[in-house]
Amino acid sequence: MKPVQQVGIVGYGAYIPRYRIAATEIGRVWTGNNGGVPVDAKSVPGPDEDTITMSVEAGRNALVRAGIAASALSAVWIGSESHPYAVKPSGTVVAEALGTSPFISAADYEFACKAGTEAFTASIGLVGSGMATYALAIGADTAQGRPGDALEYTAAAGAAALLVGPGAEALATVEATLSYVSDTPDFFRRADRPYPVHGSRFTGEPAYFSQIRSAASALMQELGSTPADYTYAVFHQPNTRFPQMAAKQLGFTPQQIATGLLAPKIGNTYSAAALLGLCAVLDVAQPGETIFVTSYGSGAGSDAFVLRVTDAISTRRQLAPLTSAYLARESFVDYAVYAKWRGKLVM
Repeated sequence: MKPVQQVGIVGYGAYIPRYRIAATEIGRVWTGNNGGVPVDAKSVPGPDEDTITMSVEAGRNALVRAGIAASALSAVWIGSESHPYAVKPSGTVVAEALGTSPFISAADYEFACKAGTEAFTASIGLVGSGMATYALAIGADTAQGRPGDALEYTAAAGAAALLVGPGAEALATVEATLSYVSDTPDFFRRADRPYPVHGSRFTGEPAYFSQIRSAASALMQELGSTPADYTYAVFHQPNTRFPQMAAKQLGFTPQQIATGLLAPKIGNTYSAAALLGLCAVLDVAQPGETIFVTSYGSGAGSDAFVLRVTDAISTRRQLAPLTSAYLARESFVDYAVYAKWRGKLVM
C-alpha cells in the first residue's frame, strides 16, 4: 500500500523510564538461577508513570523535532495493551496534555504488540488521503507479566511517537506499507485478568516468525526489492533471540539490525518495541539511507514499512533527546521495589 500523497515522519520521539531490573534478579527470586535469562535487564515504570505519562513525553519530543505546535495536529492515536483505564480513552488525556485543539480525532488502538504500528498505519492513511496535515501515532506500554512467569523477565515499559506529515517536511518518507493478519492464539489477556496467558507452543511458529516472514516478504516482493536494498532493518523484539532469527530467515545481516536492537537492555516494550527500534535508527541514519521495519502483535499480525531518510534528519534529530540518552540513564531496583511499584503484592 502506498499513500496517494507522499507522506513521512516529520518528527519522532522516544521515552524509556530510567528504572531497570536485571533479569538475573528476577531469576534469583523465582528459580535461584542467575543464568539463561532472555535479556540483560528490562525497563520498569516508576510509581508515577503509566502509558499516558510516557505517551506525553514521547509526543512532546516528536513535536519538538517536527517544529510544529500541538494545535496543528488533526489526530492523536495511542496504541497500547496497557491503557490505564478499561473504559476511558488515553488519547483524550494525551491530546489535552500536549495542548492540541479540542477539534481533533483522539482514539486508543489495541493489537497487542503492534498497536503502535497500527496507529502509524492509520496516520499514514489519514495524511496520505489529504484529510489531515499532521497526525500523531504513539505506541506505549507498561506491559504485564505474572510473577514468576517467563514473560516477567522481558515485559517492560516505554513509548515512541511518530508524527506523520507531508513528505516535503519529512525526516523520513514512507515508501510503502503492508499488513498481514491471522487468528493465531499465542498470547492473550481477558478483560478481567491482571496478567496475560501465553500458549508457548504457538509463540515462535506459527505466530511470530510466520507473521513477520509473511508481511516482510510480501512487501519486498511488491516493491521488487531484497534485504540487500536496505541500510537498516528493525523487527519486533520480544527478546534478544527472536529478531535475530527473523532477520536471518529473511536474509538480513546482523549489521543491518544491530542499531535498532534494544531488547537486551530494556526488554520487550510491546506496543513501543518496533517503534523504539526505529527511533534508535533515526538517531543515527544518514540522508538517502533506507529502513525496513516489521512489527508483530500477538493474536496475530504484522505491519511492515519501508522508509527513506531525507536531508532534514541532520538538523532536526538533535532538537530532542536521543534514544541513547534514555538508554544510558539507568537506575537499577531490586525485586521488592519492582513488585511494590507494579502492584504485584495483593493482600
